[in-house]
Amino acid sequence: MTEPGNNKSSSSIINQNDSSRVNGNPQNRAREVEAAPTNTRLVQQVPQWCYRCLRQLRGIALRHTASLQPTGFAPPNDGEEGPAGQDQDAGAGRRSREQAQVEPRPSVPNGSRRRAETATEVDAGIPMRRITAYGNCRGPARLCTSPKRYLLEKLRLRKPPKHDEDFTSSAGFGADDSERRIIALNSAQPVKYCNNRISTAKYNVISFLPSFLFEQFRRYSNCFFLLIALLQQIPDVSPTGRYTTLVPLIFILSVSAIKEIIEDIKRHRADNEINHRLIDRLEVSTWKTVRWSELTVGDIVKVSNDTFFPADLVLLSSSEPQAMCFIETANLDGETNLKIRQGVPATAKLLETKDLQQLEGTIECELPNRLLYEFTGVLKEYGKPVVALGSDQVLQRGAMLRNTSWIFGIVVYTGHETKLMKNSTSAPLKRSTVDKLTNTQILMLFMILISLCITSGLCSLFWTNKHFMTDWYLALGDHKSKSLGYNLLTFFILYNNLIPISLQVTLELVRFLQAIFINYDIEMYHEESDTPAMARTSNLNEELGMVKYIFSDKTGTLTRNVMVFKKCSIATQIYEPERTPSESLLVQNIISRHENAEDIEEFLTLLAVCHTVIPEKKEDGTIIYHAASPDERALVDGARYFGYIFDTRTPEYVEINALGERKRYEVLNVLEFTSTRKRMSLIVRTPEGNIKLFCKGADSVIYERLAARDQAYRETTLQHLEEFASEGLRTLCLAVTEIPPEVYDEWQQTYHKASTSLQYRERKVEDAANLIENNLRLLGATAIEDRLQDGVPDTIASLLDAGIYIWVLTGDKQETAINIGYSCKLISHSMDVIILNEESLDATRDVIHRHSDEFKHSTAKDVNVALVIDGKTLKYALSCDLRGDFQELCLICRVVICCRVSPIQKAEVVEMVTQSTKAVTLAIGDGANDVAMIQKASVGIGISGVEGLQASCASDYSIAQFRFLKRLLLVHGAWNYARISKLILYSFYKNVCLYVIELWFAVYSGWSGQILFERWTIGLYNVVFTALPPFAIGLFEKFCTADTMLRYPLLYKPSQTAQLFNVKVFWIWICNALLHSVFLFWLPIVAYKSENIWGDGKTSDYLMLGNIVYTYVVVTVCLKAGLITSSWTWLTHAAIWGSIALWFSFVLVYSHFWPTFNFATNFAGMDIQLFSTPVFWLGLPLVPITTLLIDVICKLIHNTVFKTLTEAVRETEIQRNDPEQVMSESRSSWICIFTRGRRRGAPIFGYTRLRHKFAKTGGQLRCLITGRLRIPRGLRSNRLPCSVDSVWSKTNN
Repeated sequence: MTEPGNNKSSSSIINQNDSSRVNGNPQNRAREVEAAPTNTRLVQQVPQWCYRCLRQLRGIALRHTASLQPTGFAPPNDGEEGPAGQDQDAGAGRRSREQAQVEPRPSVPNGSRRRAETATEVDAGIPMRRITAYGNCRGPARLCTSPKRYLLEKLRLRKPPKHDEDFTSSAGFGADDSERRIIALNSAQPVKYCNNRISTAKYNVISFLPSFLFEQFRRYSNCFFLLIALLQQIPDVSPTGRYTTLVPLIFILSVSAIKEIIEDIKRHRADNEINHRLIDRLEVSTWKTVRWSELTVGDIVKVSNDTFFPADLVLLSSSEPQAMCFIETANLDGETNLKIRQGVPATAKLLETKDLQQLEGTIECELPNRLLYEFTGVLKEYGKPVVALGSDQVLQRGAMLRNTSWIFGIVVYTGHETKLMKNSTSAPLKRSTVDKLTNTQILMLFMILISLCITSGLCSLFWTNKHFMTDWYLALGDHKSKSLGYNLLTFFILYNNLIPISLQVTLELVRFLQAIFINYDIEMYHEESDTPAMARTSNLNEELGMVKYIFSDKTGTLTRNVMVFKKCSIATQIYEPERTPSESLLVQNIISRHENAEDIEEFLTLLAVCHTVIPEKKEDGTIIYHAASPDERALVDGARYFGYIFDTRTPEYVEINALGERKRYEVLNVLEFTSTRKRMSLIVRTPEGNIKLFCKGADSVIYERLAARDQAYRETTLQHLEEFASEGLRTLCLAVTEIPPEVYDEWQQTYHKASTSLQYRERKVEDAANLIENNLRLLGATAIEDRLQDGVPDTIASLLDAGIYIWVLTGDKQETAINIGYSCKLISHSMDVIILNEESLDATRDVIHRHSDEFKHSTAKDVNVALVIDGKTLKYALSCDLRGDFQELCLICRVVICCRVSPIQKAEVVEMVTQSTKAVTLAIGDGANDVAMIQKASVGIGISGVEGLQASCASDYSIAQFRFLKRLLLVHGAWNYARISKLILYSFYKNVCLYVIELWFAVYSGWSGQILFERWTIGLYNVVFTALPPFAIGLFEKFCTADTMLRYPLLYKPSQTAQLFNVKVFWIWICNALLHSVFLFWLPIVAYKSENIWGDGKTSDYLMLGNIVYTYVVVTVCLKAGLITSSWTWLTHAAIWGSIALWFSFVLVYSHFWPTFNFATNFAGMDIQLFSTPVFWLGLPLVPITTLLIDVICKLIHNTVFKTLTEAVRETEIQRNDPEQVMSESRSSWICIFTRGRRRGAPIFGYTRLRHKFAKTGGQLRCLITGRLRIPRGLRSNRLPCSVDSVWSKTNN
């Protein structure tokens, strides 16, 4: 039975925090029940025993379901159990813990040992405690045990249950070996674990061929040409030969394979460099240097200073006192600031090899998972107490040891089971939107080709049946015996060139050269770090011009991790640092003993003491601060500006130099910052012997914890906070309180129990901190300026003007992310900010539905709102039943910021938006924690710099600074999209233009499948005669200069909205090509109706006609390339005119191949026949001009009446005028607005016709009303000028 008097100080703490808790105190209830009669208590115990047994079963169920959160099994409150149960549990718990303090060393080789026959009672709603299971179970409680199970265990035919306190975790798993990892120390492992080799490459020697072929034949065009190549191998079927398709296909696949191999070799080299790094491993009392890839779970390793950790390790000891070490986690969370890790006292003295060799026991920990910031395990040394292990003892792969000579650690997770690799996804096979659309249109074109084949085959069959008897000289008897299927195959091969086989190889080469342009762009070269831009893949060049959403990391991507202390507010007075401390008004007030001097000293002491910063003293006497966050460093620097210099830290105390006076503060407890607490506290013993709590945090949490009597500085400090925030500065409030020793002693026991708990440890520590962080006295506030990277605000403003939505996904604190949003102009002060910080799924559902309902009534497409959500709430929001509503809410908001998110959550957010909107997404980051989202986005951008190369290696493109993203998208992206779009459209155009002529010729050839052109000219059409114009378009086409593109981000809109390449545009080009083929075939047919005879006796035949038509086609398609070209260079001229000249040169040379070479017999003397015909030379300019006349007229009308903003700006550049005039001046035209639902032609207002002058600027149509106007109800003059859409909306309403 617990003594009533022992609870006095505990009750005082509870009273200090919340007086309402006193009524629910179990000890108070115990006192009341002790006064009750004994028989009454015995009657009460019977149902309580049964209830405890039921809870025991629930605990077993909870352990097997690994519950993370409190569940419905929890009772309404702990008080329902009754006082007797409380006393019994407490006593039993004490006895169990005393029995479990020391575990005997096993006497059997396999390490099994007998445990005390106890069990742990686990319930999600109550604190953990030990209850006796069998041997110590009193009274009817023994009846709760299964008799069969009890007898089996007594007869040793079944293992007794293990103690739950031997192994529990916040993850909620139980003692089942399948739910935990058991690592033997200095002995063989019970199971074989994953090796430590990693691979981030796409292919290996075995998987390359199937993976590459799968990727290539995802393109329908390659499947189609493979089919054609196979069909051509059938004898007497192909009219164009057996290898005219197979050879080009092999060439295309070879080029693509070489490109993929080169790119993947780079990844393999990076992997090998990591796998072949060296590390010292303990082997039989000696240290042996081995490769990282040779490490296994359970190995003890030695890591030296400035070295990456090769796997996830548990820290045993280090060169620093009390097993402390400093690590840099830039590759994990993007932070370059040092963090402290400390081994447990049980292993801190293992400083020599012989000590490590004598370490025997096991480490039991959770299974590998993605949770970077969590780890739960226990260390069980034989003959010693069980020691809890947490995240402070884990050294994760990817982190680096800093400012520590060496550490000893034991490997717990290796290779792809490490937390770093668990948060990485396999390198995806990405395809651009243009590629996907092209693939679909090729499929549609293939269906048309099948239709043409069926039509031609049926026509051939009908024609043969009709002329079989009359045209006996054609020997149609053989043809009649041939089936319709034979004819279909013939026409299928004949028409296959409608789909350009050269398109893929042309795209591959053009994209490769475009990537080189990106790599050599001097404007994206960062001289300071000697880092150029790099295109790590060339398949997504055009995707850069279609980006709709950007997902950006914060730390190291938007910021430089440089913060500066700007000013502070102390006792209603604002102070700013000066050049020297003596010049500042603050120090002068201290020296002169101003009335607020004590508060000022307390404020500066708090700045210099309340933190986790590590000082590093240089030889010249200077001090460098290593902090867990840049704002902590800035605050310590702020104290130094005023003469309070922090210079010494040990695990027990910190020392400061306060204006020349040295002071030592004993560190008693550190209550760390979390996103839920939003504050950080330090409990110290001052030089005078007093115990004080220093607290700094957000104003919202500090103000609610201030003492009721403290009203002195509240209002003034709040005004100063608003003033600092309006300047874009980061703010914190500082407060202090003095703690009586007896209160602290009692609280320390509570805090120690919470901090050593293995289940719900974080929640219990937070509850314990809430007990002591109250009755604070406000001292003042600080203001810090966060240093952004150069050009970030301008870049974000330009990207927003271009119509791109920017989301920030960061693992940093919420306040930090919000302040960065203001600093980089992502969030404006006119924006409403919605903050979602919910603790449960139901609360998250309610707040999302509430905000969604509010925005549904808005007529705007998006509202001027910024949404901020933390990682915990995001976990609920991304659940299955809430994902759709959350996604809808996010897409309405203008800005979204996700804080405290894990790498896998970043990837989930990116994947959600990519899949739901079907828009092109871009993710940009600089650390390994950004790899997952970079790989999930349509385009991944890695920033290569101080944060390592993990993100850069996994990205599609890498740049050195965020500001280069502006040029990468607005210039290279828009240019590449326009180039690739025109290249694809032009490639289909020129093929349809030529090869559909075979269909028209079939009308005159009796649908026999006879080709009109010479066989090799068909093969060389795409490879030689029309190959250069697509290259010129794909490499040098640009509608505006780079400076203009950067100056006017609205020019990005056409590419972003896919105006240049979509289904409609594609089929317009196909129809245009069909029309041109009609002109190019039938105009020469009409011109050559009469028969011609040459001097050598030859007459004009089908091949003569074919070469004339072929010449006109080459000239026409080359001129068409010039017609769609916006930027003419000497290379463009060479490509267009050179292609025409190349054809004429070919005719001259190829006509004389025979008889020197034994082929081209039917082409002999063709140059004389062709060039000696006057009609040919007359038709050479007339036929192409007539064919393109419709195109010229359409282009003239479009550029005059329907001119786009891009075309208007391009005209001003050609005229050497300032494009600003086009952006500001309106282009006039007259329109008449009518309402829907009225009779046709009736105006909205009372006049017969209403004229409006409109201006189209950036795609927005603004109406400027002229003349007299009667404004109907619901449409007021203050709404004009308005958009036409809003006029229609008002009049319809």
